Amino acid sequence: MSFAFYKPNWPLAPVYKALAAIASIVMLAGCGSGPKVPDWKISAIGHVERFTQAYLKGDTRVEAREFDLARAEAARTARPEQVARIELNRCAARVASLVFEPCTGFEPLRADAGDAERAYADYLEGRVLTAPQAALLPGHHRAVATGAASAALPPSDDPLGRLIAAGVLLRRTQASPAVVEQAVDTASNQGWRRPLLAWLGVQARLAEQRGDGAEAARIKRRMDLVEPGPR
Repeated sequence: MSFAFYKPNWPLAPVYKALAAIASIVMLAGCGSGPKVPDWKISAIGHVERFTQAYLKGDTRVEAREFDLARAEAARTARPEQVARIELNRCAARVASLVFEPCTGFEPLRADAGDAERAYADYLEGRVLTAPQAALLPGHHRAVATGAASAALPPSDDPLGRLIAAGVLLRRTQASPAVVEQAVDTASNQGWRRPLLAWLGVQARLAEQRGDGAEAARIKRRMDLVEPGPR
């Protein structure tokens, strides 16, 4: 659920969809049958994908470099909403990894950002949105955003979106064991080390709380495979 620069009415679509769409547009432009996409958009989307993936894999150095490049590309437009979306992508990856900290890069831009950006920032903070606010998010996030009791996570073909929604629920203390399990499976399937360790840690604590020492030990062995060492 990362920002797609070419789609202003759906600002938080998955990066891989953004890249596919940009590639299609570029090919059409090369044939003279469509508008040329500005270079900054193409560059920024590539940097967003790379810093997001680097963070999820646990590569802090690459994440920092690619984030700076993405932000610099967006800043070339002097449009606060574009820079805000870069910052929100960074904060979204942290929520997916259960790093619940203020989205400090976004807040100075809040006043000049659009309603969609402000709604998404509130969503990441775990706030329950009104229906009009939730309508600014992608459809499969709206039920979670409004706090609906029966809200399902986004589908498995949007793994980052699924982890973000699960993180929002955990931030609200509303994540059921089934949600935690889905988050673990999603991070595991993607090989995303950082969120996998975080969600396995939650799963281990739940096992300990219900007195299931054997299950907690099994989960910690899984954690050791991802990050060997004493815990």
